[in-house]
Amino acid sequence: MSFPNLIIQRATETDLSDLQSISILTFCQAFEQFNTADDMQLYLENCLSIEQLNKEMETEVSSFFLAKIEGITIGYLKLNQGISDQNDLEGQGLEIERIYVVEEYLGTGIGQELYAFAVEKATEIRATHLWLGVWEHNPRAIRFYEKLGFEPFGTQQFILGKDIQTDILMRLSLV
Repeated sequence: MSFPNLIIQRATETDLSDLQSISILTFCQAFEQFNTADDMQLYLENCLSIEQLNKEMETEVSSFFLAKIEGITIGYLKLNQGISDQNDLEGQGLEIERIYVVEEYLGTGIGQELYAFAVEKATEIRATHLWLGVWEHNPRAIRFYEKLGFEPFGTQQFILGKDIQTDILMRLSLV
């Protein structure tokens, strides 16, 4: 499906409220049914507060991008540059930390558009690879990344509230 009205734009401080809203909505849509209400609430308060998102946005190596159709935010992307050394990857990496799309647009190609945008950004900085972490119990996302050519290379912990979960680390070579 083609979206001629799709705009992907860098989020700025004036977008913080919109970024928080889309972050909470899409995170809850994706994970609420699999986690306790207490763990979800703790995660939302600690990781998706305006203050935390602003702090991340002000970090030089992190960038948020909003996906909009006719002015309505339907998804977002968070990229981190040069943070892959903790995962024993060589070369210049670009992490796709978050790529979320509202439920109504899942399977329509918006995720693919956000991914293609991430590849463009990786090309601009001459990254040698893209990498990401995906929850081990998220088969839809795992399949999405496998279809794009990502391959697993390890695991890392992800703390949701008080629950310690496991993310599969995946990598895609760009060279």
